[in-house]
Amino acid sequence: MFLGHFAAGMAAKRLSPTTPLPLLFIAAQFVDLLWPAFLLIGLEQVAIVPGMTAATPLDFISYPFTHSLLGTLGWGFLLGGVVYAFRKNEREAWIVAACVISHWFLDFFSHRPDLLLAPGMDIKYGLGLWNSLPATIVVEFGMFAAGIAIYTRITKAEDKKGSIGFWVLISALAVIYIGNLFGPPPPSVNVLAYSAIGLWLFVAWSWWVEAHRKS
Repeated sequence: MFLGHFAAGMAAKRLSPTTPLPLLFIAAQFVDLLWPAFLLIGLEQVAIVPGMTAATPLDFISYPFTHSLLGTLGWGFLLGGVVYAFRKNEREAWIVAACVISHWFLDFFSHRPDLLLAPGMDIKYGLGLWNSLPATIVVEFGMFAAGIAIYTRITKAEDKKGSIGFWVLISALAVIYIGNLFGPPPPSVNVLAYSAIGLWLFVAWSWWVEAHRKS
């Protein structure tokens, strides 16, 4: 899942209006932000197999540290603890932790069975939404639209940068997602990993956008 995770970050703004959107984006995408580094240092493995599913050519061979349920719980409580240490807001800390943990459950619906409950376990889980391209598009864009609707009710643009900048960000995410669905597969795992690091750009972009919006 891609747009669905960003949707979760935007929707979480309703539960914690004081939490910055960049922090919610980091939380909702946290394990995907870590994953490229784990790939590059060889702790986790992925293969590019065109036709693996209708929605993605990626065969997630092993990613127990970032994408197991136990892993997301650990990362969630870690990030939530860091947020509490710096912001001294218990509600924000719990919302951030919940956003991190939500990643596993959203992936559970979209992935084929390749998710673990904990490192070292053999049974893998996943409902396989990605096996249907039409269903994937409907679910992802439906969640994305819901997240946008919630966020735009909670925050209002203070100027054109807050308005136009937000919609350009939304459009960029949608275009990238469509490109991933219908474009060619990545030429190599290294290219995939380095391009995935680009997710941090959307965190920076959301920080700039929210600087021009108010709750």
